Amino acid sequence: MSDVILKILPVDLWRAAEAAGVFHGAPVDRADGFIHFSTAAQVEETALKHFAGLANLVLVAVDAPALGDALTWEVSRGGALFPHLYAPLSTATVLWARPLPLGPDGRHDFTGLLDDLGPEP
Repeated sequence: MSDVILKILPVDLWRAAEAAGVFHGAPVDRADGFIHFSTAAQVEETALKHFAGLANLVLVAVDAPALGDALTWEVSRGGALFPHLYAPLSTATVLWARPLPLGPDGRHDFTGLLDDLGPEP
């Protein structure tokens, strides 16, 4: 499994999490009972499917091993394994958070954002 997992969320939710030191999830996460994440290979499709055309988003990279047993990999979209966190996310496990710009074509521009994550196993 990947050592870095990614979360897309509105900037205002992320700023509140930074201030509190913990992220309890977006409304969809709380409704599902876990925080949804993607791997680097999955995140662009996640953006298209769930965040199409939305501006003011942030991409958050998290140290997956630091989450311990609360992180599980479960079958989701297309039979792929997706990381799900069954606990609040401590901001101490966050490697970085960067703006996720919306390109002129209405798609999110990941240029340069995933370069330093390294290859997935």
